Amino acid sequence: MIDATLVQWTRPTPERTGTPLLVTMHGVGSNEHDLLGLAPALPSAWTIASLRAPLPWGQGHSWYPLGTPGSPAPGPVDEAVADVLTWIDSVAEDHPRIGLLGFSQGGSMALQLLRARPRAFAFAVSLSGFVVPGDTDGRDDAVAAAHPRVFLGHGDLDPVIPAEATARTQAWAAAHTDVTDRTYAGLRHAVSAAELADVAAFIEAS
Repeated sequence: MIDATLVQWTRPTPERTGTPLLVTMHGVGSNEHDLLGLAPALPSAWTIASLRAPLPWGQGHSWYPLGTPGSPAPGPVDEAVADVLTWIDSVAEDHPRIGLLGFSQGGSMALQLLRARPRAFAFAVSLSGFVVPGDTDGRDDAVAAAHPRVFLGHGDLDPVIPAEATARTQAWAAAHTDVTDRTYAGLRHAVSAAELADVAAFIEAS
């Protein structure tokens, strides 16, 4: 489960009601403080809530067991998604719109959350992330019907996410979503200033 007491917010409780909410999800081995570093560069109208993944991994945490890089088993991913949705439901009435942003494994979570509720979110941003392979229950048909806005950002020198997983994600997003797909030359498994500026513009337009 998501520990609500560990969620990091960019606004105190009295100032959150009525603001759009950006839910951020870190990568493997990191924690809820990591993506807060992006906050100053993102549109200030959005309240950011940064979650901690539930499973211990090294010095940090993960959303689900890693398995094959870029190709995790879908069951544990869906279990993690269900936990995030339970937390989102606990705060959703305070926020007229909710967007998703994740890095690496957190990016896969953002896209899987779209599969779970294709019409619930204003957008999903996946940075150095991937879509979980396989769809056996018609969820992707529902995503295609909703055609949600998606931002994909990835570096052409990423040593962590396999090229196959990136290509699969690009093809999936092109077929099912209103995608903005950006590849950054010379970028490894990280977020660049140019990428962050593009994400900010994407969110601003949402």
